Amino acid sequence: MRAMVLEAQGRPLVLHDAASDPVAGPGQVAIRISATGVCRTDLHIVDGELPPEKMPVIPGHQIVGVVETVGEGVELALGARVGVPWLAWTCGVCRACTSGRENLCERARFTGYHVDGGFAERCVADARYAFPLPAELDDVHAAPLLCAGLIGHRALRMAGDPRVLGLYGFGAAAHLVAQVAVWEGRTVFAFTRDGDARSQTFARSMGAAWAGGAGEIPPEPLDAAILFAPVGEHVPLALAAVRTGGTVVCAGIHMTDIPAFPYRLLWGERSVRSVTSLTRRDGVELLALAARIPLRPHVVEYRLERANDALFDLRRGLFDGAAVLRMSDGREER
Repeated sequence: MRAMVLEAQGRPLVLHDAASDPVAGPGQVAIRISATGVCRTDLHIVDGELPPEKMPVIPGHQIVGVVETVGEGVELALGARVGVPWLAWTCGVCRACTSGRENLCERARFTGYHVDGGFAERCVADARYAFPLPAELDDVHAAPLLCAGLIGHRALRMAGDPRVLGLYGFGAAAHLVAQVAVWEGRTVFAFTRDGDARSQTFARSMGAAWAGGAGEIPPEPLDAAILFAPVGEHVPLALAAVRTGGTVVCAGIHMTDIPAFPYRLLWGERSVRSVTSLTRRDGVELLALAARIPLRPHVVEYRLERANDALFDLRRGLFDGAAVLRMSDGREER
C-alpha cells in the first residue's frame, strides 16, 4: 500500500510503498481507505508542537473506508463503510472509562499519533472505534465529521444552551458547528483573523449573523464562545465578549500560552474549560444529527501524494472549510 509517512517532526511527509498491507488482530478491523480528512492536529504533530509518540508514523485521524478483514471477536460485517476518529483505543477499566468519560482514559491511544493513521490506502483500527456511517453522506464529505465535526459537537454541548454563540477561528470545525447551531435556532457570531474578509464572507455563508476580527466587539454579548484557533490571546478576548454566567470553551488539542488577564474578566461566574478528544457516544450522536440536518462540510480535495500541499495550505489558511485526502480514482483534485 502507499502511505504518506512522517519520518521526523519538522520535515515533509515522505511517500512510502509498503510491501504488505496491515493485518487486523483480535478486536480489530483492516480498512481500505477511500478518504481521510486533514486536521490541524496533524499539523501540530508534523510541526513538532505535540511531542512525538511514535516515529515514523502515518498521520491522519478522520478516516473513511470499507472493512476488508476482521479480527477475532469483531461483529462488524465485511464491506461495512466505517469512519475512524482521533480516539483509537481506551483501556476500559480506569476511573475515566468506567465513569463514562473514556475520552479522559489514562492510557488512551490516538490515531495517527500513537498508531498509524489514514494518510494511506489501508489501515487497521480498533473495531470499537470504527463508526458505521450514514448513507446520506458520501466518503469525502463524511471524513471531516470524524474530528472537526465530533470535537465541534462536544464543544457545543459543553457550551451549555447559548442563545448567542461566538466562534473564534472559522475553519473545519467552526463551519460545521455553525450549521448545527443555526439549525438549533442559535445566533452565531464568527471571529476570524483581523481583516480576513474571505473567511468572514464564508462564515456568513454558513449561517453566521455577524463576522469580524477576533478583537472586535460583537453586536451583542455572547452567552458562550468556542475557541478553535490555537491562539491563547483569544481567551481574554472571548471572556470580555461573554456576558456574566457565560462559558468560554477551548476546543483545540494545542494552544499558545494564555496571557495574564484581570480578574474582572472572569468575575460574574464566567468559566473557562477545555475539550479533550471524544467518546463513542459523541460519534453516535453527531453522525445521526448530520444525517438529519443535513450537515454539509465544505471540502477541498487533494490526492494522497499531495498531503504536504494540503498541510501547507492549512497552515497558511489558503482554503475555507476542510481539506480531505482522497485515494485516487481517476478524478481530478486540487
